[in-house]
Amino acid sequence: MAGPRRMRVLILAAALVWILVMVYGLMGGGSSSHHTGGAGHSRAEEESRSARRVHEEDSDGRSVATFDVEAYLAPTRIRPGEDAYRANAFNLEASDKIGAFRTVPDTRNSLCRGRESEYSTQLQPTAVIFTFHNEARSAILRSIVAVLRRSPARLIKEIILVDDFSDNLEDATLLAALPKVTVLRNDQREGLIRSRLKGAAKATAPVLTFLDSHVEPNTLWLEPLLQRVHECHSCVVSPIIDVISMDSFEYIGASADLQGGFDWSMRFKWDALTPQQKANRKSPVEPIATPMIAGGLFSTNKEWFYRSGAYDGNMDIWGGENFEISFRTWQCGGRLEIIPCSRVGHVFRKRHPYTFPKGNGLTYMKNTRRAAEVWMDGYKKYYYAARPGARNTPVGSLKERRNLRRKLNCKSFKWYLETVYPSLALPESADVAFGALKQGPQCLDTLGHTASQGVGLYQCHTSGGNQDFALTKQGTVRHHDMCLAVNQRKAGTPVVLEGCQVQSKDTRPWVHAEDKTLRHIATSLCMDSADGSITMETCDASKYTQRWEFSVNLDKNAADQEKEEEEEVQA
Repeated sequence: MAGPRRMRVLILAAALVWILVMVYGLMGGGSSSHHTGGAGHSRAEEESRSARRVHEEDSDGRSVATFDVEAYLAPTRIRPGEDAYRANAFNLEASDKIGAFRTVPDTRNSLCRGRESEYSTQLQPTAVIFTFHNEARSAILRSIVAVLRRSPARLIKEIILVDDFSDNLEDATLLAALPKVTVLRNDQREGLIRSRLKGAAKATAPVLTFLDSHVEPNTLWLEPLLQRVHECHSCVVSPIIDVISMDSFEYIGASADLQGGFDWSMRFKWDALTPQQKANRKSPVEPIATPMIAGGLFSTNKEWFYRSGAYDGNMDIWGGENFEISFRTWQCGGRLEIIPCSRVGHVFRKRHPYTFPKGNGLTYMKNTRRAAEVWMDGYKKYYYAARPGARNTPVGSLKERRNLRRKLNCKSFKWYLETVYPSLALPESADVAFGALKQGPQCLDTLGHTASQGVGLYQCHTSGGNQDFALTKQGTVRHHDMCLAVNQRKAGTPVVLEGCQVQSKDTRPWVHAEDKTLRHIATSLCMDSADGSITMETCDASKYTQRWEFSVNLDKNAADQEKEEEEEVQA
């Protein structure tokens, strides 16, 4: 009888275990399953869960209220035959497939990991301010949810969403169901600058964090920013901006050895840190002083933000505001820094998906001209040389911003160039044109060659270097201490580099003609890029391959420039 009794006990035990397992599964499998991205879930499982509904999470004090993702995204999903890029200038179908949240690769330097104990327990909370106009619903939702899930709850006091008069009111109002979100809406199109000012005015937190509406903050993105603001009251700090592909939405880590810069046409660019700058750094994760911020993503002490001038509220829509805030911060006693241990992914697009009431070009010229007139002193002549059309662009009153500069006793632009951005090349007094020698999207490039070697064409990159040339008053086309040379007086002769000092005077002179040809006086031939090589050919201005433009031409409208330097824009 012992055998059958033992068998019944075993069967009952097995049944009890099965029941307990089923109950455990129905209850959610324990606390580990409530941790987004925890060890108990694969990426596919996590994305599958978040694609339908964002559940409330409870890990390290972070939470996201229940929100019906599908109901929010369904009205704007791409339908068969529709262009996925039309509305937002990125692949909306790829964005929608991701849903409200996903895991992304941790792109930080390994030295950033395990530093949580180094952050002060006295960090002040921040308001996170998003502004948008007709943003893709999946992009703005994912931006907000990533902030909530990857930030300590105690450090996010509020999320302020400013809808800049989007076509669909519910794009923003439905998001008010998410925790800590306050929704504001403009009664007319105001643009990024005035919308951010509106969000900042609503904020009650002591720190302001501005983010674009198509981002994904990475692991422990917030603490390093707030730590630096805690240490440096007058610092304006930006994360390293990783790349989210506009096509596949792949998350791609960006270099940590970059700083923000610009050229004289006032176009933002990324500059690689010089070997000397790298050598001077004590650690690859210490803050990087940057002459310029990209503008879309940064944190700052709220009191400093307002005391130093906030934003120029007379700038329109978008563009140029990063120049104004960068010049003003440095010249008026603050610092701009990139914080390597903070990473935020950003969707970079090739065009603006929205309209500019006065046109993109005119809006950008108005905004950058306002920055140049207030902050660049006499150096603004180089901006006007690069953008002659800006001279006649109305800018409105500058009185308030000029008074602000006087009140704050701000430093000169000469100080800024010498102290903050010494690597920005200044045209020499002997130059009449300089910068890149452009032919459409391609530029003349040394290709790393030296004396007696040829030059070629390469995609323009706006970073100077091998594409930095100048036309002097003596007619030489100079690249540092090398000059373009022509060693034979016949068509088909390659253009080469020679030391400027060794050239004979009769072979040097070039003329940049009004028809945009670059003519060599001694040979009566023109520089030509046909067949991908740079040679001298019989002049023919109708050929695209013979038309060249310098990015900055100081000889253009010289009389107007001299007059401009002597007068102030009327306040």
